[in-house]
Amino acid sequence: MPDPAVPPTPPVPLAALLAREDLALRQIAGPEDPDTVIHWAHTSEMADPYPYLLGGELLLTAGVHVPGAAGTGTYFDDYVSRIVAAGGAALGFGVAPVHDTVPRALVAACDAHGLPLLEVPPQTTFSGVARAVWQLMAQARLAELRRVTEAQQSLAAAAARPDPVPAVLRQLAGRLGGRAVLYGPEGAPLAAAGRQVPDEATEALAALAREVTRRASATATDTRAGTRLAAYALGTGQGFVLGVAAPRRAAADHTVASVAAVLLSLLTGEHQSASGAARSSALVRLLLGAPPEEVAPLLGAGAWHVVHARPDTGAPDAVAASALGAALGSPLVDTGRDAVRVLVPADRAPAPLPGWTLGVSAAVPPGDWPAADTQAARALARARATRAALVRHGDRPVLADLVAPDEAAAHARALLAPVAGRPALTETLRTWLSLHGSWDRTAVALAVHRNTVRQRIARCAALLEADLDDPDVRMELWFALRRL
Repeated sequence: MPDPAVPPTPPVPLAALLAREDLALRQIAGPEDPDTVIHWAHTSEMADPYPYLLGGELLLTAGVHVPGAAGTGTYFDDYVSRIVAAGGAALGFGVAPVHDTVPRALVAACDAHGLPLLEVPPQTTFSGVARAVWQLMAQARLAELRRVTEAQQSLAAAAARPDPVPAVLRQLAGRLGGRAVLYGPEGAPLAAAGRQVPDEATEALAALAREVTRRASATATDTRAGTRLAAYALGTGQGFVLGVAAPRRAAADHTVASVAAVLLSLLTGEHQSASGAARSSALVRLLLGAPPEEVAPLLGAGAWHVVHARPDTGAPDAVAASALGAALGSPLVDTGRDAVRVLVPADRAPAPLPGWTLGVSAAVPPGDWPAADTQAARALARARATRAALVRHGDRPVLADLVAPDEAAAHARALLAPVAGRPALTETLRTWLSLHGSWDRTAVALAVHRNTVRQRIARCAALLEADLDDPDVRMELWFALRRL
């Protein structure tokens, strides 16, 4: 029998459909197994429904295809065997208007092939049965989403406890009704929580954990002694594995275990690796007053990019920020309210990432990190305004470099003196000029209303006593703003 190509929705227990009093369905043949589930309902009057089934269906028929002498031959036996071969989960036979009762030969064939057979009464339409299946699916999906949300919240709270790793394992084991084990790089269990499982399952889970560290896939599953097993390689690069054993596997179990694996990756990665110790040392030295250039060698030699990033879906969160750092190849991540900041070694030039908008600074030594932070913030604002996936700060030589820096700075201060004490005006003018005078893009970049941009630019023009429509004036102001 082929594996059913089922949709990514929770299946519906056949017992739940039979319990619907409004349908009045009755099972009259086949095994009454509480684990029997259906993934959808399909109506067909074909004599051979096999080519039209994907697997997991409740097939509904009124028997239009049944020939008059079907009860004396092998017709029903052939018909049911084809449904079973296609992976059909159950058969519903509608009584009236074609048949007054369910044919006895069909009942016998379903019993012989182990296919549940339901009698659909005359007052119940096939569309009503299909609607009930989708209603039960929607209820199951809502319950699954609620379960995942509650599990995420409880696992995150456990990760914030003083004993985070055991707390996460206890919470996960309770949520799955089984056992959760953290295996170390050598395959030995470091911590465990939950109910005991058979020795055979315990040994198989340990073997599965060792296997997952040697294969390309990050997960592996198995079943032993009636226990469902799963192993998840943690993304720490240190060989840690999360093992899960449970008597049953519900639809949301994999999602819940994956959330726990991400949290355990963060908890084990920071404290178990040499790079994590170096980062902790660098942080302590900075807090104690050491300059950035002194602690930078602990993080890696050379120049660095500062990257400001914002997810396209809204405000960033800790898990998304951690994934961004992994994609950029750097664990030096700071999650802010509106953007994520990442320090990236210059030899790992950031590239566009799906789902993120990036602003990248020039490659600078540690002493220039504050200036690079400003560059990255402005690059991100420009990227958002122009709807670009990534914008880099331009650091190529420009015409203004031909002027002595002291003279250029003095000229800039004199030219911009009327607005120098008004940061909102100078930043608006800078952004407006960089976006070629676009009101809408400037408003997006600064997160203000376009009328506010117009008012500020008009105020700048009045204070500077300049015609901002003149390209020569714009160019001179742009050079001055860059010097400041």
